[in-house]
Amino acid sequence: MGYFIIVIGQTVVLPLVSGLIELLAIGGDPILVFGKWWAFWGVGTRLLAAGIAQVSGKGRTAEILGSTAPSVQELQLTRELGTANIAMGLTGLLALIPGWTLPAALAGGVFLLIAGLMHLPKKGKNPQETVATWTDLAVGVVVVVLAVRVIFGAITG
Repeated sequence: MGYFIIVIGQTVVLPLVSGLIELLAIGGDPILVFGKWWAFWGVGTRLLAAGIAQVSGKGRTAEILGSTAPSVQELQLTRELGTANIAMGLTGLLALIPGWTLPAALAGGVFLLIAGLMHLPKKGKNPQETVATWTDLAVGVVVVVLAVRVIFGAITG
């Protein structure tokens, strides 16, 4: 149950709440504001927390993928994925620095989008993998919308 609360919190609740607070307090372009907070929470904190759990051996990656007794190779792969998640998560935290939002979002958002798309056709997903799939896709789509908005804005001036 804790997994679901943390993942839904980081990828839905916290970005929405943070974005709404900023829009009400300061204003701004909703796509840029929400994109920044989705990058911070959905990419930054989510991937950083996942990476730390994976590297420490306390992550649920092998369990989510259906392994009850991970092999040495599965554990090694999980730890390597963890180091990548730590790097992308730390980059995602930089989304709050002006001018860094898009690069920070792209670092992990593209990864999450592709991971979600790769998990989508898989049959027999357990509940954790289903939540991971749909939240990966949600963050990835937000990042794509943010990227299109920023690039279009830069082109049109």
